[in-house]
Amino acid sequence: MISNRSVQIGPPRFATAVHALILLAKCEGMLSSAAIACDVQSHATFLRRVLAQLTHSGMVEAREGRNGGYYLKRRPDQITLADIYLAVKSDCCEQEVQEQCASGQQKLEAIMGEVQNQTIELLKQHTLADLMQ
Repeated sequence: MISNRSVQIGPPRFATAVHALILLAKCEGMLSSAAIACDVQSHATFLRRVLAQLTHSGMVEAREGRNGGYYLKRRPDQITLADIYLAVKSDCCEQEVQEQCASGQQKLEAIMGEVQNQTIELLKQHTLADLMQ
């Protein structure tokens, strides 16, 4: 069965993070989370969580207050898609799931881990600037 939905790569936050970073790179200044959420068509709370992860990873700087917002801390050609992917990847429940898995599921988890590693290696070959061209 063929689906009309776009293919999702990585965690749901990945596409939102990429879109938000492209927007910040194009504006070359500070944007509020509300402005970014409107452009990326995301709920503001979800977007702020994504931006917090990007801030924690050092790609984005956040300024609080009435005139605050977010701006890109690194140049787009210095941010790989792997950087973004790893910044928003969530491992919070992986260990718990692995402990509950049966043998076959553990093997599947190992295969999926290998797929993820190969995905990260491919994403390292592309930067945010590549997507902006």
